[in-house]
Amino acid sequence: MTVDPIHQFEIKRYVDLLNFSNVQFSFTNAAVFMFAIVAVIFFFLTYATRGRTLVPGRAQSAAEMSYEFIAKMVRDSAGSEGMVFFPLVFSLFMFVLVANVVGLIPYTFTVTAHLIVTAALALLVIGTVIVYGFVRHGTHFLHLFVPSGVPGFLLPFLVVIEVVSFLSRPISLSLRLFANMLAGHIALKVFAFFVVGLASAGVVGWFGATLPFLMIVALTALELLVAVLQAYVFAVLTSIYLNDAIHPGH
Repeated sequence: MTVDPIHQFEIKRYVDLLNFSNVQFSFTNAAVFMFAIVAVIFFFLTYATRGRTLVPGRAQSAAEMSYEFIAKMVRDSAGSEGMVFFPLVFSLFMFVLVANVVGLIPYTFTVTAHLIVTAALALLVIGTVIVYGFVRHGTHFLHLFVPSGVPGFLLPFLVVIEVVSFLSRPISLSLRLFANMLAGHIALKVFAFFVVGLASAGVVGWFGATLPFLMIVALTALELLVAVLQAYVFAVLTSIYLNDAIHPGH
C-alpha cells in the first residue's frame, strides 16, 4: 500500500463555468469549502447575536469575545483611526480561523493549505494599504519608504531596502500560513498511514500502531493550536501593515 500525503490537497473540478483562451474557470472543491466557511461564519454570528441578551449565552459570549479581541488588536496596532479597518481584519481573522479548524476534520479540504488562497488574502491586505495610503495621504504616503534623519548618501540604499521589505510582506504573509497548514496536514497523513499499515499486520501490528496513534493525537492537538495561532498572526500582521496606510513615515 502506498501513501500519497499530497492527494488531500488535490483540486477537483465540479462544474466548468467558462473556457477562454486556454484559461479555465471552474467551480471546484476549494470553492465549495470557501463558500461553506463563509456560510458557517455568517450563520454562527447571526445566531449568536440574534438576541443580544444582557447575560450572554455561550454563542453570544464567543461572538462578543471575538469582536473585542480583534477590536483591541486593531486599536493597539493602528490606534483608534485603525478601527475603520476593523471589518476587514475581523473578516480575515474569522475566515482563516474557521478554514484552518475545518481543515482538521477528516475528509474535509484545507483551503489555507493552498498558496493561491493565502496569496490572494495577502494581496488584498497589501492592496488595501497601498490604495488607502495614496487616497488619504497622496504622495506623502511614499514617506513610508524614506526613513527620517538619514544622511543623504545612505538614503538611496535605505529606500531600496524599505521598498524590498514592503514588497516582501505579501510573500511572507501568504507563505507563513500556507506552509504551516501544508506541513501539519502532511505529517498527520503520514502518521495515519503508519497506524493503518501496522494495524493491518495483526495483533503485533496493533501494539506497533500505538505509538503512531499517540503521535496523531498529539499532532492533532498541536495542529489545532497552530490553526488558531496562524489566524491570530495573520490578523496581527494585517493590523500592523494597515497602520502604515494610516501613519506613513518613520
